[in-house]
Amino acid sequence: MTFAYRNGVLCAEQVPLEDIVRRFGTPCYVYSSAAIENGYREFERALRGREALVCYSVKANSNLAVLALLARLGAGFDIVSGGELARVLAAGGAAGKTLFSGVGKSEAEIEIALSKGIACINLESEAELDRVDAIARRGGRRAPVAFRVNPDIDARTHPYISTGLRESKFGVAHDDAERLYARAAALPGVEVIGIGCHIGSLLAEAAPFVAAAQRLIALVDRLEAAGIVLKHVDFGGGIGIRYKDEAPQPIGTFVAGALAALGKRKQLAVFDPGRSVVGNAGVLVTRVEYLKPGASRNFVVVDAAMNDLIRPPLYGAWHDVQPVREAESGAPQRVYDVVGPVCESADFLAKDRRLAVRAGDLLAIMSTGAYGMAMSSNYNSRPRAAEVLVREDRAHLVRSRETVEQLFALERLPG
Repeated sequence: MTFAYRNGVLCAEQVPLEDIVRRFGTPCYVYSSAAIENGYREFERALRGREALVCYSVKANSNLAVLALLARLGAGFDIVSGGELARVLAAGGAAGKTLFSGVGKSEAEIEIALSKGIACINLESEAELDRVDAIARRGGRRAPVAFRVNPDIDARTHPYISTGLRESKFGVAHDDAERLYARAAALPGVEVIGIGCHIGSLLAEAAPFVAAAQRLIALVDRLEAAGIVLKHVDFGGGIGIRYKDEAPQPIGTFVAGALAALGKRKQLAVFDPGRSVVGNAGVLVTRVEYLKPGASRNFVVVDAAMNDLIRPPLYGAWHDVQPVREAESGAPQRVYDVVGPVCESADFLAKDRRLAVRAGDLLAIMSTGAYGMAMSSNYNSRPRAAEVLVREDRAHLVRSRETVEQLFALERLPG
């Protein structure tokens, strides 16, 4: 295990979290290189013998050190903004192995992506097709494109992260796809090279994922019969991880089902994992400031807050809470809500947790490698946390803690 107790202290690989806190303070995100590599290798093993590309979803965790690690392993990338493209390139990733998704790409973002040699722009509307065609022609290029098609498959997940239904803002309707592909194939500024879908996140069962793949492949066959031959099929990502007591099916089950749908067709198989690569590779370490007993609820007030980890208030997400130093045998326990200093009633990291804890103790909020730091903010003028990447027995500071002065460095008083 990459996060485990050694001599009573929780460690990231071989480094005690207490040592990391002494060097870098709290709150602090800590990532395990080995866990990230293992997450990526699981896809590699499932795809062995098949022409395929694993495009890590940058939005899950966009730290440059994380991206550089994945680039060295051979990963491609799935991005949703010009900023994410800049991060990929700064980390040593290749634009030629990067897919540009997202519903609202600006003209400037499209121009930059094409100038850098982006592998594919994933179109999510007919209006975007027209914009990309015009920009490419203006620059004397042909833009490589694919449509993200909504297969209208229920992902059976939280409604905020279910993205493949017909009412979703993402992608184009399945019923419109053939018309849009025919129109795109006739435009001089685009080269139609692929097709993709993404039905949602936190998928525990492969069945909806495979059903979407089957529907996508049936569409590929109809397009080929109409003379539109595609080079790749992007099956998306969204495979869930274990946060509490979930039992998501193995990554290999999802991949095998998609590959079975593809069969012996020649298209490159593309997968876009994010959470399943980095989610369980990170923890958020926080210090207890106060214990606040109450008549109806007891509170552990810590120095991390909803600005550091928004998932619990936003989704009602559950994260395990572990003491960094194991409590002494027989230490009294109470049921607490773990809350932060932010001035919102929704500011909690965990509720109803049985803990033996004192002021000054360190707690680890588990499984925060995905959508933790990436979704953090400066609400209440709180500097964002430091980030540390551990490799075996060494801890590397990969993002310094912000200072308060940095928060208003770009602001100006009028006059």
